[in-house]
Amino acid sequence: MIAEAIVSLFVLAGAFFGLTGSLGLARLPDFYMRLHGPTKATTLGVGGVLIASMLHFSLAGPGLSLHELLITLFLFVTAPVSAHLMARAGVRRGVDSSLTPPDEIRQESMEN
Repeated sequence: MIAEAIVSLFVLAGAFFGLTGSLGLARLPDFYMRLHGPTKATTLGVGGVLIASMLHFSLAGPGLSLHELLITLFLFVTAPVSAHLMARAGVRRGVDSSLTPPDEIRQESMEN
């Protein structure tokens, strides 16, 4: 019963973060702000659901279930890298944002 409660908490936390990240992706006003939804909240949401799955199948099955752990690790490594590359592509293409620094600062960051 305690294990089911822990798994349920991870599923609920994952669902909350997934919903928050999805709403952020849909509702935030510009490109750079929209990057935060999938890379931060949704990554935590998927991670929470995968950890719940790992706990459930490890406790219900004959041994440890490590497939979900590997998926979680790959997700936590690849999501920030892809967001960084998309942000750099947006800067290089000149995507405007109300939070984008002035042109002089942007030019300095592109040179480095």
